[in-house]
Amino acid sequence: MNPQPTIIIIAGPTAVGKTSFAVELAKHFQTDIISADSRQCYREMKIGVARPSEKELSEVKHYFIASHSVTDDLNAGSFEKYALHAVDEMFQKNKTAVMVGGTGLYIKAFCEGIDPMPVVPDEVRKQVTEGYGQKGLIWLQKELQQKDPGFWEMAEQQNPQRLMRALEVLYATGQSIMVYRTAKKTERPFRIIKIGLELPKEELHKRIRQRVDLMIQEGLPEEVRSLLPFRSHNALQTVGYRELFDHIDGNSSLEEAIEQIKVNTRHYAKRQMTWFAKDKEIQWMAPSEKSLSLVMQQVQ
Repeated sequence: MNPQPTIIIIAGPTAVGKTSFAVELAKHFQTDIISADSRQCYREMKIGVARPSEKELSEVKHYFIASHSVTDDLNAGSFEKYALHAVDEMFQKNKTAVMVGGTGLYIKAFCEGIDPMPVVPDEVRKQVTEGYGQKGLIWLQKELQQKDPGFWEMAEQQNPQRLMRALEVLYATGQSIMVYRTAKKTERPFRIIKIGLELPKEELHKRIRQRVDLMIQEGLPEEVRSLLPFRSHNALQTVGYRELFDHIDGNSSLEEAIEQIKVNTRHYAKRQMTWFAKDKEIQWMAPSEKSLSLVMQQVQ
């Protein structure tokens, strides 16, 4: 009897060590990795999204890494379709697959399915993106608080990407994004093992500071400058890029922008942990050799 196909999902906050953990797992099982990161999929974004190293990419085949352009309109529904196709391809060769990433909604869509979202016209998306760029997070919060109080009560209120998406749907259709969420769970024809990696807050914050400093050394400011023509696209409304666009506009010094990236990355990591903490299927552990062994044993 063939063993049941299994996908091991490695989740957790940014900078916790998910990539190297997932690479070691994939090498052990001689399988591939699907990235569940909503920014590493863009070709034009490399340094600021902490894309896996060239060595890691050469050791293990990765799906959804540098697979799209920042001009592509991607969402959780797009990822669900892409990842299901990828995992089918992987299971043709191996009964074990690995997924790794910190985008909670993408992982949820893959595991449980997601309702199709309405098409948002480009002009509406541009209106919301420019509104956020000019007026900031407070504007997004006020718009949704006033015009979609039902969503606002349930929303990740500090997450600009989620708020922008909800406002786009509201402007485009006149209806709350909640109308398009039925919470109907789709059963998948494979076993899912969810592993969450965590570290003490002080250690995670130290890793975040070190990672941001390394990104600057590797040329993040130059990468951001190269993306100026695309700055209005949703893909670039993200930590590490937004703060440096602000610096380029003359609104902050480089030192201030770097410090703000560190602060905002810490906030982002906290939002990720809040999201994943709601998933009772996740087994939490430290990113260690012992944890790797424990995960490997579960799949045998």
